[in-house]
Amino acid sequence: MFYRVFMSALVAGVLGGLAISAVQGVTTVPLIHEAETYESAQTAPAPGAVGEAHAGATAAGLSHGAQAAHTHDHGGTWAPADGLERTAFTALTNVIAGFGFALLITGCFAIGRREPDAREGVLWGLAGFAVFTLAPGLGLAPELPGTAAADLTARQAWWIAAAASTAFGLWLLVFRGGGLPKALGVFVIALPHVIGAPRAHGPTHAVPPELAAQFAASSMVTQAVFWALLGLIAGAAYLRLGRTEKPTRAGYPAAV
Repeated sequence: MFYRVFMSALVAGVLGGLAISAVQGVTTVPLIHEAETYESAQTAPAPGAVGEAHAGATAAGLSHGAQAAHTHDHGGTWAPADGLERTAFTALTNVIAGFGFALLITGCFAIGRREPDAREGVLWGLAGFAVFTLAPGLGLAPELPGTAAADLTARQAWWIAAAASTAFGLWLLVFRGGGLPKALGVFVIALPHVIGAPRAHGPTHAVPPELAAQFAASSMVTQAVFWALLGLIAGAAYLRLGRTEKPTRAGYPAAV
């Protein structure tokens, strides 16, 4: 059973991660690059602050230097260079994240002791999207570089609370009968949003609001596709691996 859960998640993570990386290349990545130009312009040194050795630098050279500092320095921390290296690290991150999320999906398959089909896999994937992306995103929308944000600890705490409450609320709505559990499920899902997510307090960011709104919407749609792919592939792989397991004398699949 462990082999079935693990391998199904691995296949879904690799295929789903690579597929969504290609989708991001034409949806969210160009928006991130555009936002970085605003961030670089905001953090570029003033002409008077340039030393005598750089007195003859052109405006284009200053802009390029600021962008290079953003790409490679990030306040003293390493970051992949633009181009192939950055694309490769983005794809690797998506594959690792996809594998972890797919493990949750295939783990639910195993706990539920059901043989999923493609449709059920997609439903589990969309449930994961609701828990880990949609519910937290309603309070903390995906942010572009250079966007003002609230305290990191406060945002992390609220994100965890929103995801956990949504998961518990969906479990009450789907797997528990009766009006009271379902009403409790709705209440639990809504509670973090009634309390409210932490808000940023500080100067306005340099990124235009239209660009930030487009990025938030594109990120949501992209993540919905990502989770649906994970569920679809995980369900298909889980079902196929179940058919190849060797039966025991009692007629049940042998545990691996």
